[in-house]
Amino acid sequence: MATMRKKALIIGVSGQDGAYLAKLLLEKGYEVYGTSRDHEVSSFTNLVSLGIRDRVKTMSMVTSDFRSVLTALQRAEADEVYNLAGQTSVGMSFDYPVETFESILIGTMNLLECLRLFRNPSRFYNAGSSEVFGNTKKPATETTPFHPRSPYAAAKAAAQYAVTNYREAYGLFACTGILFNHESPLRPARFVTQKIVSAAVRIANGSKEKLALGRLDIRRDWGWAPEYVDAMWRMLQQKKPDDYVVATGEEHSLQQFVAETFRQLGLDWRKHVVCDRKLFRPSDIERSCGNASKARHKLGFTTKIGFKKIISALIQRDQIRR
Repeated sequence: MATMRKKALIIGVSGQDGAYLAKLLLEKGYEVYGTSRDHEVSSFTNLVSLGIRDRVKTMSMVTSDFRSVLTALQRAEADEVYNLAGQTSVGMSFDYPVETFESILIGTMNLLECLRLFRNPSRFYNAGSSEVFGNTKKPATETTPFHPRSPYAAAKAAAQYAVTNYREAYGLFACTGILFNHESPLRPARFVTQKIVSAAVRIANGSKEKLALGRLDIRRDWGWAPEYVDAMWRMLQQKKPDDYVVATGEEHSLQQFVAETFRQLGLDWRKHVVCDRKLFRPSDIERSCGNASKARHKLGFTTKIGFKKIISALIQRDQIRR
């Protein structure tokens, strides 16, 4: 008797993590469904870039609309649901706080409530964020207290609490992955890492522009996105649902990121970068670093692509695009 293929539904499949997760699940033999706000007009550029667009069954879903969520979940009948949707820009959340809360918190609540009503609910992954911790004096673990410093972080914290509540009160297999910064060539251009790499490549090719950045002293824990989506999948394969920090445990300043990017292109960053106070956020996280020992021990999560290799991969992809 043939074994039934597992089915997965990726909400927000068009983003960086959604595309890499779709690729991973297809390689594992899953039937993969993916949603966007309007799948008929979405270009799904990242799926095309990875060569998997024709293998992902797409549908529309607006996570803030309960009926839309219910319809998509019923249609997919997935074994696993990955919620990667919602507003993703910390900076933008200061300008649109209500929209940020609606897309992240209300969207997550709608998904949880629909699953609660099903007789055989899917296993559920929620995309959490390291932003919930605020400044980390030492690498954060799953028990580190929350101190969100942006509307985005506050919405992510509330969504994580909701997932925990549905797990404990209703018995859902629901997990939150508390992911620290993770990069790839699929990152949107508005993210500072892509902004830095793209400008540096243009300057190396002869552009006379200056790269304007905000604070350079902030420190982040940067990982490699394809490795982090593997951790997402591993969370839903466990016997019991739980939350996990996913991080490298290493931190670097934004200045180090800038300096290494220009160094790899044979340039001195100090000749090409200016500090613009207009780019400072109302409140910012000075240091963000995670301790993923629980994920390493229980999930077998490991990181192989380090800081310099990440930058090298971003540069190479940007150069190919030109």
